Amino acid sequence: MNFSSARQYFYQEIQQPDEQINLAKTALYIAQEEYPKLDPEEYINALDTMAQEVQERLPKSRYPLRLIQSLNQYLYDDLGFYGNHSNYYDPRNSFLNEVIDRRTGIPITLAIVYLEIAQRIDFPMVGVGMPGHFLIRPNIPDMEIFVDAFNRGEVMFAEDCQERLTQMFQQPVSLKPEFLATVSNRQILARILTNLKYIYLKQQNLEKTLAAVERILLLFPTAMLEIRDRGLLYYQLGYHPQAVQDLQNYLAKVPDAEDEAVIRRLLTELDK
Repeated sequence: MNFSSARQYFYQEIQQPDEQINLAKTALYIAQEEYPKLDPEEYINALDTMAQEVQERLPKSRYPLRLIQSLNQYLYDDLGFYGNHSNYYDPRNSFLNEVIDRRTGIPITLAIVYLEIAQRIDFPMVGVGMPGHFLIRPNIPDMEIFVDAFNRGEVMFAEDCQERLTQMFQQPVSLKPEFLATVSNRQILARILTNLKYIYLKQQNLEKTLAAVERILLLFPTAMLEIRDRGLLYYQLGYHPQAVQDLQNYLAKVPDAEDEAVIRRLLTELDK
């Protein structure tokens, strides 16, 4: 594997069991491909400092809602973090260094800041991969409250989540248990990369789109739709032998794919 140093660090970090992956550091390795001079330790230290400052402000009664209130006041009132509603698809919103420097981001990256500080003050929280909008919640049995890091740490209950889904999709949405399921560190990292993938694809920056897909496949090597997309990107970028290999692999593993006819036509063209 001929990886950049940032890609190598990313790859090494994700070889560990999921619960041992350093989420912030690995997110910074994603950013380091965009910012080669980035020093991840500088931003890890920034998160450590934030956590120390929060620790000094914590109430004596460490009830979850009181802790969330303290975190929210510090992050949103004192430091001025906010969800970037006005320029949501700016790629900088997906890079943790930029989120910390600019105090703004999208749900997934603001959630990482929140999760990392909560972990450091011994208030474990986990990610919740609600469709279209990432949330977090305290990792406490039978405690069904959710925190929206994108909207100033708003505390939500299941009914609020259903209402938010209905607003986003502009039609009634039935709340299924899997919509509020906890996600792994690998899934969080893949969600960041998927955001970058679609941003760069919309910009027609195929090299950067490919770089995002490649890292998703380091996280989930058997993700067949990503293998297909890598093959299509290889085709567009002129890497035809690699394109053939990926597209043939895709059809072998997903023989009844909806796009099977399209992919076969493309393979026929590549065989000429």
